[in-house]
Amino acid sequence: MHTNDNHLPDLRGVRVLLVEGFARQSMAMMPALKALGCHLTTYNASRLDVGYASRYPDVKLLKFWDREDADASFAALMEVLRADRYDVVIPMTDFSATLLSEHIDEVRPLAWPAVNEPEVFRRAIDKQETMRACEEAGVPCPRTLYDMTSADDILSAGMAFPFVIKPRVSYGAIGFHVIRDEEQLRRVFDGAVQRFGPMVVQDYVPQTAIQYQCEVFLDGEGRAKSACVFDKARWYPVNGGSNCCATSVHRPDIAENCVRLLQHMGWRGYGDVDLIEDPRDGVCRVLEVNPRITAGVKICLAAGVDFARQIVELGTGRPVTEYADYRAGVRLRYMHTDLLWFLQSPNRFRTKPSWFDFRHTTDQVFNPRDPWPWVTYTIQGLRKRKAEMEKRKQ
Repeated sequence: MHTNDNHLPDLRGVRVLLVEGFARQSMAMMPALKALGCHLTTYNASRLDVGYASRYPDVKLLKFWDREDADASFAALMEVLRADRYDVVIPMTDFSATLLSEHIDEVRPLAWPAVNEPEVFRRAIDKQETMRACEEAGVPCPRTLYDMTSADDILSAGMAFPFVIKPRVSYGAIGFHVIRDEEQLRRVFDGAVQRFGPMVVQDYVPQTAIQYQCEVFLDGEGRAKSACVFDKARWYPVNGGSNCCATSVHRPDIAENCVRLLQHMGWRGYGDVDLIEDPRDGVCRVLEVNPRITAGVKICLAAGVDFARQIVELGTGRPVTEYADYRAGVRLRYMHTDLLWFLQSPNRFRTKPSWFDFRHTTDQVFNPRDPWPWVTYTIQGLRKRKAEMEKRKQ
């Protein structure tokens, strides 16, 4: 960990645009950026977005944003970048990160985008190519079959049941299937390809052990400036989904593998790697790389790794502060889904850490110094859930 905050670069007045203010990771990044003295603007599509409801932004924009219309969304973002001066623009989700990476040459003259070059970015969001990079770098990952286009291709390759198919480009557990026999494979595979595009086919790692996440920062020369590891004790949906309870841990072996993977990929800046411990041999295997800020950034900030500072330093051409250590035992919970996990999991009273243990804990969304966004976020979540349930009825 750095030794003296008084010797850190002064970032007061650096103008930052945070895109997609609805994302819950905004609740971690906004106070962190303000603590640095940055002038913060959030780009929002609704007054209910946490980036609009929060007290932290200096400017709160309401602009067009629609994931179904990438061209119009990017055009609206470019209008904002041209209308005012920004030093750094930080995307919050895969959608905005993809837009900024694909149009990086258009954005750079207006503000430094916190994304990687398109060829590096595309490899990271493609789960199949990430697995290929793992094999090249000597980093453990599940056994993967490449470029499978049909059920017959998979059967001919001799992958033992059960195995996993999932979209090469996706987030969360969308499109994830555990295939247990040939009949299920033939029933599911073609439809999955039609709906989600090309699929990754890989060995199924039983989800009975611990999952991990490692957040890394590499400077402009590819040197590691931080690597924070946390375990994921619970996730929702219960049978495989997004993290809802995590604890910071010291796992130098995981950090070393994740740094080596991202360096091999030519990564720069903030990167996030998801892993799972294989209960069959105890090896932690890489599942995917997330090429944008994740909600897990909040546990790293709480543990003493200031990714917000590192992003702004890299984006403004300053030397990047190194964080060689962090506090273990810091816990992050996403109570919106951790409550659902409690209601649905048969392990609700046996889980470790205990569901009722709130020591050393921070929430992904709730901030006692900025409570209103929790209310608006909850309203948005209920609306989205209602819409999703209506879709399932159709």
